[in-house]
Amino acid sequence: MADLDIAMLGITQAEGGWSSDVDDAGGETIFGIARNFFPDWPGWTLVDQRKTKKEKEALLTVPAMYGMVMDFYRIHFWNRLRGDAIHDSLQDIAGELMDVGVNAGVHTAVTFLQRAMNVLNRNETGIMKYNDLLVDGVLGNVTLETLNSYRYRGVDEVALLYKVMNILQGMKYIESMEKNHRQEKYARGWFGRVAIAKG
Repeated sequence: MADLDIAMLGITQAEGGWSSDVDDAGGETIFGIARNFFPDWPGWTLVDQRKTKKEKEALLTVPAMYGMVMDFYRIHFWNRLRGDAIHDSLQDIAGELMDVGVNAGVHTAVTFLQRAMNVLNRNETGIMKYNDLLVDGVLGNVTLETLNSYRYRGVDEVALLYKVMNILQGMKYIESMEKNHRQEKYARGWFGRVAIAKG
């Protein structure tokens, strides 16, 4: 099975520490957890006890906080993306699902996976013979089984799937910035999450 700890390395790097940005719909955020979206998360108690940004960012080294952060990501993202059921040879795909899920929502992440798999099945012929998936943003049994079959199709095919998912992720960021120019200030951080050179 894919490993949440490995997926989290990329998330904590991309999300950074603590911030409070008026243009961010999530409001105050720490380690990617947005207060406006998750006001009842128990970690906010520890955050509120710290006065400075440096003190708040250092919280990830506190075992109690680290545990709360991991539990949060496991419950709200990893479990919904069925990470423990994704084959370990697809760790990069599981990590990409997590990254998009955290940044743009689980539904969007799964939609990108389904769209990518649909354009890569070569019209349901040859080595990639599988039916087009229903693009519904839900990682159900059919999507999961089709994804896990990629481990038999070779490293190049998995790398290509990863690349197409990243292309879709990048396009989402471009569309967001075109709709709202104030979002352009996030361009460097957002595009830093797009790793289409892999494979």
